[in-house]
Amino acid sequence: MSDSFDLEAPDHFTAGTVGPVGQRVFYLQARQRGRLVTLKCEKGQIKALGEYLQRLLGPLQPAPDDIASDVELLEPVSPAWDIGSLGVGYDEEKNRIVVVANEAVEEEEGGEPASARFHIGRGQAAAFAKRARELVESGRPPCPLCNLPLDSSGHVCPRTNGHVVHD
Repeated sequence: MSDSFDLEAPDHFTAGTVGPVGQRVFYLQARQRGRLVTLKCEKGQIKALGEYLQRLLGPLQPAPDDIASDVELLEPVSPAWDIGSLGVGYDEEKNRIVVVANEAVEEEEGGEPASARFHIGRGQAAAFAKRARELVESGRPPCPLCNLPLDSSGHVCPRTNGHVVHD
């Protein structure tokens, strides 16, 4: 099985992509004391986590000085494993938001999937939410009928049973 991670005070927590729009690969990344953890994920997972963190913060938004400004992926972008599921909790004792990622595993593989726990502050959560929104919005625009992404080569819309190709 893959390695599990528990970063109790990461100094870097972000999401990012590699590749051109329409073929991007999404990553969740954190670093603590020089140890870099990169996990591969889906665009929808980044979007959902960002939206959830934004709602969780609600009126408890951190001061602008507390929001991380360095949100780019760090090199090397070498994922330890693919994320299957994400969860969020709160550690009252440490006043930290805990993001938990679980490894995607095939049923045939068996065994216990790896997990990663990232204990982040409000500023990191706010920066992540903003970064996630920017990444999602910088992708391909959605089709006005079916909301699927439009490709530069055209889009066969399922809402028109494939009879209309949008450009």
